[in-house]
Amino acid sequence: MLKFLPAHLRGVIVSLLLLFNLFFWVALLTPFMIIKVLVPIQFIRRPTDFMLNLICTLWASCNHLYLQFANNIKLDIAGTENLSMKDWYLVLSNHQSWADIIILQAVLNARIPYFRFFLKKELAWIPLFNLVWFALDYPYMKRYSKAFLEKNPHLKGKDIETTRKSCARFKHVPVSIMNFVEGTRFSKQKHAKQQSPYKRLLKPKAGGIAFVLAAMGDQLSSILDVTIYYSPKVAGFWEYLCGQIGEVKVRVSHIPITDEFMGDYFNDPEFKEGFQQKINKLWQDKNKTLEELALLDSITK
Repeated sequence: MLKFLPAHLRGVIVSLLLLFNLFFWVALLTPFMIIKVLVPIQFIRRPTDFMLNLICTLWASCNHLYLQFANNIKLDIAGTENLSMKDWYLVLSNHQSWADIIILQAVLNARIPYFRFFLKKELAWIPLFNLVWFALDYPYMKRYSKAFLEKNPHLKGKDIETTRKSCARFKHVPVSIMNFVEGTRFSKQKHAKQQSPYKRLLKPKAGGIAFVLAAMGDQLSSILDVTIYYSPKVAGFWEYLCGQIGEVKVRVSHIPITDEFMGDYFNDPEFKEGFQQKINKLWQDKNKTLEELALLDSITK
């Protein structure tokens, strides 16, 4: 451990270690990416996908090891039992800091398949990144606006169908789809502007969850609802690298994907209202969990 060093020096060392780790694993990743692009044959694709996912999992594991070596950050984790690398998950989480992504990796990496994020279709044309996203099978999300569909009614439902085709490759390769439901990081200013009814959360955006379920509902095994609580205060990314953080409490709960989660959110007003109520209830429970963790935190100080 490097706890004897000044915090900012530790942050610099950890940053260099993470950069080295990234370049090292990207170098190992590149040959498999090239093979996958040049030889798109199923019996070649499966072992290539296995190696790509393994390399990403090892990369995330090393990130956590470096951070623990430098700072020994305490993680209090509950609810990660009965997870499997062979299942498909939709992972939902509250969002307070860029450190959340590292926390989620530390808690769930090697317990569930490596994370994927839905990307906007427009990002498919960014050079170099599009090769990485293609090789790692990041699904693309294509959404038509209501105004556009009014002018082009023949395209109604095509956006979901396009995304389904993007997700079809996951039928044989387990994945975890990550979604920050609030859409942005929590802040007091954003909370006040929204007039959010949840003391410790912004309002949840149900549309993104509904879109993923419409595109992949028949493939997903369950929803993992993750609640992240920083003690004594929320840590920024640099603070996390420097080890200027007390403890991170993480609670994970499993939500089965039943028929009541499946429907046409974008064209069925009744289903949309019911679905939003389910997500609101989920957020009420999450806010309660955060309040309970905060109360326990104040008692044990």
